[in-house]
This record gives sequence, C-alpha cells and structure tokens, in this order.
Amino acid sequence: MDLRAQGLNALVTGGTRGIGRAVVSTLLDEGVNVAFCARGADAVRKTAQELSGGAARVIGDAVDVGDAEAMNAWVERSAEAMGGIDIVVSNVSALAIPDTDENWEASINVDLMGTVRLVKSAMPHLEKSRAGAIVTVSSVSGREVDFASGPYGTVKTAIVGYTQGLAFQLAGKGIRANTVSPGNTYFEGGVWEQIKDGNRELYDMALGLNPTGRMGTPEEMAAAVVFLATPISSFTTGTNLVVDGALTRGIHL
Repeated sequence: MDLRAQGLNALVTGGTRGIGRAVVSTLLDEGVNVAFCARGADAVRKTAQELSGGAARVIGDAVDVGDAEAMNAWVERSAEAMGGIDIVVSNVSALAIPDTDENWEASINVDLMGTVRLVKSAMPHLEKSRAGAIVTVSSVSGREVDFASGPYGTVKTAIVGYTQGLAFQLAGKGIRANTVSPGNTYFEGGVWEQIKDGNRELYDMALGLNPTGRMGTPEEMAAAVVFLATPISSFTTGTNLVVDGALTRGIHL
C-alpha cells in the first residue's frame, strides 16, 4: 500500500525506545524525513546513528518536553532543518503510574502539556502543509479503569479529549488529528518487562486478560500511528484507534 508520504516531514517525541522508536523507523521506511527527540543525549545519538543511512533524513535532539522553551526551540530548529513540518506525533510519556503528587505533576506537565505545547509550536508549520496531521498516543488505560487509573490513566483520557477537539477545530484548515490508544506493549527495557521481572503476578494477570494470549509489539502500534499520520487516511480525523488485541471490552459507538 502506498501511504503517499514520500518526502513529508515529521516530528516525533520520545523517539529512542518502544513505540516512539518504531514510529520513527516506520516513517523513515515510508520515505518521511523525521526529527525526533528524547531526554537522553546518548540514546538520541545512538538511535539516530542506527536509523540513518536510508533515503529519508533522520535528526535526533535531546529535549525535555516538559520544558516549554526547549520544546518550542526544538520545533523551530527541526522545521528549519527539514524545510517544514507536515506530521506531528506526540508519543512521549512520563509513565508516572503510582498516585503521588509528583506523578500527577509529571503526567500533566509531560504527557498532557507536552502534547499541547508541541501542537501549538508546530501549528504555524502545519498550516502551511498540504498534508497536515497530528497523532497523539494515549493508552487503553485512558479508556478503561485499570491498575494505572491514577495520574497516568487520567491524563491519557484527557489527551483523547484534547485531540478530538483539535480535529473539529482544525478540519477547516485541512489538518487532521487522531489518537492511537495502545494496549499492553512489550519490548526490551519497557515497563512490561520491568513488571514481569518485579511483579510477576501483575504481569501474568495482564497477559491472561488478553484473548490473543500475548501483548502487542511497538511495531504493531507504530503501524497504526503511521497510517493515521499519512495521506492514505486523508478523510480520517477525530478518531481514537484502539490497538489492543481485543483487551478492552467496550463497544465503540
């Protein structure tokens, strides 16, 4: 399938591991130039080196998305380097699950406000694009009550609402906005590997709830993100695409 994405320019936050890295890699495979960020400078350099060498350009920067000034500077720097911005993928998360004041503050500042700031900073560039698209990454924990329904789940719910509002507000400008809500996603160094090693009972319970008998992969989540981000889905906006192997039981109306 031709996603009609060749030559477009994308921003991706949290691009060094898990779903974010898979999104960067998949976009590059489709011929999209990608500027990505993450907090760790070493991981950024390593990821950029490993993913470079193809026809599309990849640029990595160490950025704290909780820092509004740093976020805006990164967006402007990336837009200048690539010659514009067509796609914005807000993926980064503080992954702050326990119910503490610090985790509420981190979730709001990184997950929610990091998304809001990214969109606001990129908006002047998206308005110039022929294929403007925003994709936010939420979670099934934002759709159903589960063990992560404190700061993490609450903020993920807010991201879905924010994105659907964007879809309505920006439709007249030709800019689409959609959300992907991944189910449990397993990868080396990820939260579910940590839970498997540290709380096997919770891991086995979560695994047993999924009728497929497994957790998803970053590549499976990235496929959904890239589909929604590219012109092949040009009439899809305001959607929350749940990718969870039938984990959640709700009926989508």
